Amino acid sequence: MAKSASTPAAATPALDDAVLDAAGAEHAQHGYISNKDDYLKRLRRIEGQARGLQNMVADEKYCIDILTQVSAMTSALESVALGLLNEHLTHCVAEAVRSGGDTADVKIKEASDAIARLVRS
Repeated sequence: MAKSASTPAAATPALDDAVLDAAGAEHAQHGYISNKDDYLKRLRRIEGQARGLQNMVADEKYCIDILTQVSAMTSALESVALGLLNEHLTHCVAEAVRSGGDTADVKIKEASDAIARLVRS
């Protein structure tokens, strides 16, 4: 991204891994951004599965058939979660570790907590 002509180069950090939001504030790109469309497509498919489950219950379908679809939807969500976790580890955490300091500790703790939540679910 190009810097504005009115901002001195020395005062503006490199924007290699950063983007400007709608308000013009700089923030780091998230690791999943290069696969954002894939994640959105998968989440829309999962949203459709949830609507299908609602219809199955409304139509009083057989319990086991509903449970089979719940299992498929759960697996799809887990797949998205694992993909996002991998993106976070290989981008956000790796970058924080390269930078060092407290940021690295925070990112590692965040990742560890996320993994614990996934394991418990």
